[in-house]
Amino acid sequence: MDTNREVYRFMWFPIIIFLTTTFSCLAAPPLVEQLGLGPPIPGPPTLAAQGYILVDARNGEIIIEHNADEMLPPASLTKMLTAYIASVEIESGRANYQDSVPISIGAWKTGGSRMFLREGTNVKLVDLLRGIIIQSGNDASVAVAEFLAGSEDAFADLMNQTGRLMGMKSSHFVNSTGLPDEAHYTTARDLAILARKIVTDYPEIYDIYSEKDFTFNDIKQPNRNRLLFRDSSFDGIKTGHTKEAGYCLVASAKRENLRLISVVLGAGSENLREKETMKLMQYGFRYFKGIEIFNAGQGIPDSERRVWFGQDDKVALNPLEPIYVTLPFGREPLLKAEIDAPPFLEAPLEKNDIVGKLKVFLDDRLMAESDLAIKNDVLEAGFMKKAGDRIKRMFD
Repeated sequence: MDTNREVYRFMWFPIIIFLTTTFSCLAAPPLVEQLGLGPPIPGPPTLAAQGYILVDARNGEIIIEHNADEMLPPASLTKMLTAYIASVEIESGRANYQDSVPISIGAWKTGGSRMFLREGTNVKLVDLLRGIIIQSGNDASVAVAEFLAGSEDAFADLMNQTGRLMGMKSSHFVNSTGLPDEAHYTTARDLAILARKIVTDYPEIYDIYSEKDFTFNDIKQPNRNRLLFRDSSFDGIKTGHTKEAGYCLVASAKRENLRLISVVLGAGSENLREKETMKLMQYGFRYFKGIEIFNAGQGIPDSERRVWFGQDDKVALNPLEPIYVTLPFGREPLLKAEIDAPPFLEAPLEKNDIVGKLKVFLDDRLMAESDLAIKNDVLEAGFMKKAGDRIKRMFD
């Protein structure tokens, strides 16, 4: 099938159309390494941490990374996956917020940070979730693991399966808490993948991550993520600390149309993990922006295709998915949208039939793409119209 490639260059807006040859797409390193032309932007900050990464929560675009694939102990960041699995179980109907969870002697005896559960009692699952997320309770994590999977060992197997399914390729978990074990590790990249899922998949449960304190058994404990108290744009996610892991923090913040997720692993102190997280976030928000160029179903200007043998002679095309990009400030004029679709179509056509691709580039770097579809039905024409189209097509 013949195809026709057209390119739209965003001169912020309107869109100007011109012809071009096919682009060659390069591998996509972090955006900060692919700034191209435009206003100057300083190099990324260097952090006092073993590994870190900064991503756009909406599309996963990596802005900065350093040692993002180094396997490191996650400490209580492990509880992010524990809480996420509980969210999956609640959403599926296999568990309920109001479920009464028995507290075993094993959960009660778990050391480290605690929710201060009492052995032999029963606690609502929603309270245990707050104990995990806000108070970082190891006892609450074990209680939930036992309730959902029968034992913590079985739950660890569920953690590893869940992590692999979401793309966490370099992680392995042996417990629900993050207590030290040589076989228990993850990476900054994998934690960013998990954080995006936490933010986007279950917003109702994600709201808990922004709660600043929780009281259980008359013991009030503040959220250990102190950035919630310092900057209103932060609404999550989780801290962690052990001697082996150092001080760790996964954070999420939203300003205007941009939500960023940062992961900092192996900082030297509680204050340092917050300071280094702020460095990442301030750099990201100061020099980058998120833009939705096309909405799903939005007709693209001048994208109409000639239709043969139809009751209508033309049909518009639209992307099936929204086209959203993360880019450095001042780079909007360098954006180019390429339509890759046949120049002619034949009726009958149905709305949302896929006929091509819409791709958006920054310089030669592919930033986003979506299937291109028919915007509305085009019915087959009658005999005379089809005969006329056959004649016209001979001379077109």
